Amino acid sequence: MAKWINAEQIKDQVSLVDLLARLGHIPAYHSGGELFYKSMLREERSPSFCVNDSMDVWFDHGGPGRSGIKGGNIIDFGMAYWHPATFPEVIERISDVMAIPEPRKSLDYPQQKRPRQQAKRVANYRIETIKELGSHPAITRYLKSRGIWNAAQGRVKEVYYAIDSGPKQGRQFFSAGWQNEAGAWELRNRIGNRDFKACLGRKAITFIPADPSRLSIFEGFMDYLSWIADNPGAADTVIVLNSVNLINAAVDRARTYKRIDLYFDRDGAGEVALRTAQEALPHAIDRSDTYRGYNDYNEMLMARRERNLPWEEDHIFEKMMATYRR
Repeated sequence: MAKWINAEQIKDQVSLVDLLARLGHIPAYHSGGELFYKSMLREERSPSFCVNDSMDVWFDHGGPGRSGIKGGNIIDFGMAYWHPATFPEVIERISDVMAIPEPRKSLDYPQQKRPRQQAKRVANYRIETIKELGSHPAITRYLKSRGIWNAAQGRVKEVYYAIDSGPKQGRQFFSAGWQNEAGAWELRNRIGNRDFKACLGRKAITFIPADPSRLSIFEGFMDYLSWIADNPGAADTVIVLNSVNLINAAVDRARTYKRIDLYFDRDGAGEVALRTAQEALPHAIDRSDTYRGYNDYNEMLMARRERNLPWEEDHIFEKMMATYRR
């Protein structure tokens, strides 16, 4: 059996559904190409752990377990499942588990076997168009609800794409998109009552050069834009991880900066990233006290917005969405 020695190989070649099967977890049912499991991260009675097999992402609708992680890719799952294991330990455990022969799948979900030995996952999507913000009312509403509409101008685009293969073949989607330095798009949107999070293309950090002596590092672009909303005149160079799994890539780029501020989530994954950064960069400062009482910067910003949002503004957007749906 193959052995995977790094995170990129695992993300490109290993199916999250296959990993769950080898760990003994079989979906309770599937709906529209998404598989639902009883959460293996906490105790629950009804299946609320969802996997989108075509995009290899997961989300636990019931909330985060003890790790604080509630969604992401296969590495994020490993960090949550084996919490508090270190990042290298999780990579090794996934590789070890995937060397176990695959059990029979539940007859409930007849899967097509996908090749997993290629160097990179074959893209099963097609980007149809990229637009400036303001074209789609649902994206506008989503970014406004996160309190980052103004900060997103010129930094975030509307990404329209279609699925070329898999259970959702032919379906078209749209999301707010943020580009990483590999040219891929980090996607965010609101679907039903949950936030949708995915990536079109290869995961990578986003590097925004500015002041050569000051650097601020954020987990995700929502937190970076929240910081920009509070600090519109900031001139720091910025690194957005786009995934805590890329902390080592960020550390390599950060070594020459005299001042480094870290804005990581106040959860298990954020604590691991913080320790990794501070061990390599002892002068880096943990700035999570800025949003003490909240999981991350954006959560604080949204709470502040909810306290101050005039009823009229919310009502206007409700009317706009109702008109758009018709």
